[in-house]
Amino acid sequence: TSATTFSPYSTITRAQAVTFLWRAKGSPEPTITDNPFTDVAAERYYYKAVLWAYENGITAGVGDNCFGPMQGCTRAQILTFLWIAMDSPQVETEVTFEDVQPGAYYYNAVAWAVKENITVGVGGGTFGVHLPCTRAQVVTFLYGVRAD
Repeated sequence: TSATTFSPYSTITRAQAVTFLWRAKGSPEPTITDNPFTDVAAERYYYKAVLWAYENGITAGVGDNCFGPMQGCTRAQILTFLWIAMDSPQVETEVTFEDVQPGAYYYNAVAWAVKENITVGVGGGTFGVHLPCTRAQVVTFLYGVRAD
């Protein structure tokens, strides 16, 4: 967040989240040239990351041709971004977190993350689906994927 700070306990924004993923994937150049989002300017640090995430199906935005770059992300949203970035691997693991219901858009992402030991939840038998995801949690999730 500056030259000398990381801000580990700050909620990660959508722009930061896709930028972290994009950089973890080696910062590939997006192949699309038409920006589908009216709220993502070409001069922003996250521009290429957002285009890459869009073209790879990681995000379709928040509606009305907007990406919502400054909106915070929940733990469920982050793991879903990550799961899609990893090609949506299917697993047969049953999720036992009380707050993760079968059929939820994030169910398979959480099942995958549990199977891969990327997360163990937040305690008390819950994953923390709607809790804001911190910058520290995101890099920990990314580390869990890259450590294998």
